[in-house]
Amino acid sequence: MLQISNRFNAYRIMWVLVFFDLPTETKKDRKVASKFRKGLIADGFTMFQFSIYLRNCPSRENAEVHTKRVKNSLPKNGKVGILKITDKQFGNMELFHGIKETVIPQPVQQLQLF
Repeated sequence: MLQISNRFNAYRIMWVLVFFDLPTETKKDRKVASKFRKGLIADGFTMFQFSIYLRNCPSRENAEVHTKRVKNSLPKNGKVGILKITDKQFGNMELFHGIKETVIPQPVQQLQLF
């Protein structure tokens, strides 16, 4: 029973994030970038933001398998980064979507009666 609980804890489960900035000036560049993105999706990655894809892996070993697959499909040009973090670290991320900063109205002076 102890082995099963250790197998799926927040420090063993990993997230693999792939960040990329690929050239898209020519038709050939766009095709290469599209092929790279489609390869990530075929390997189980999902889009987090336009050029950031992520994948949940049950272990460090599995994360390494998917990291190697990404490395084997790297385009000739452009920048690609790969980051592996634990599920615990991923859970500490703060995300915001569509929240605009607003000005807090000043409180109105109120007359106090005794």
